[in-house]
Amino acid sequence: MSKSILSGPPNPLRMANRPCKSSAIFLLLYKMCFLDHVFSRQWRASYPDFKSDAPDANGLGRRLPGGAWNYHAGLIPSFCQSKKVWGVDVDDIYAPVNFKNEHWIAIWISIPKRHIVVWDSIVSHIRPAELDEVMEPFVTMVPYLLVECALSDEQKVQYTLEPYTYARQTVGVPQCRAGDCGVFTLKYIECHALGIEFPTAFDKKHGKTIREKMALDIFRELPKCHEWENQDNDENLATYD
Repeated sequence: MSKSILSGPPNPLRMANRPCKSSAIFLLLYKMCFLDHVFSRQWRASYPDFKSDAPDANGLGRRLPGGAWNYHAGLIPSFCQSKKVWGVDVDDIYAPVNFKNEHWIAIWISIPKRHIVVWDSIVSHIRPAELDEVMEPFVTMVPYLLVECALSDEQKVQYTLEPYTYARQTVGVPQCRAGDCGVFTLKYIECHALGIEFPTAFDKKHGKTIREKMALDIFRELPKCHEWENQDNDENLATYD
């Protein structure tokens, strides 16, 4: 993403004293979408079913996580719908990912590059072999979903079922104290989406200040939307039971 293009618009994750529609306008202007923790948790939990499902002769027909089409169509998170289709209106996908209820990391999925970047605030917490396991659902099911949900045969031939690549960025990524990984995860996404470098004040000693400011901004930005968040995908929780 070009820094010059993204340095000016309002910040979608931190827009104090502005209505929710301002964030929606920003999201419509650029080919990106922001997902919440429900996406990553559900996809990781559902991956064993997908992996064990036998594909058809074309490599399709496998069991995707419930609600996968809704993500592909930009219908969830419900409190911040983009209604943009992955691979058509969306090139870049950002999401937080939880590891064993102990640690948060951020991922940036680039559809054009067929590659995922991982930002980790405590690199030593997740061993390379463990990270391979964490990332396998995303590198495998994102390209599969694009083929399965293609709107036409012309679009379908643009994609391949070949898994994406991924890499954990280790240079220039601010590291944090234990307990601040969640807020650092959101800051990674915020900075990269706006096309700016991680600021020098983005460090361990400012973790508490960053957390307090972000909490206030989120509360002001989404005053009437918090009660919707936990309802996403409720209808899909027992889809295959």
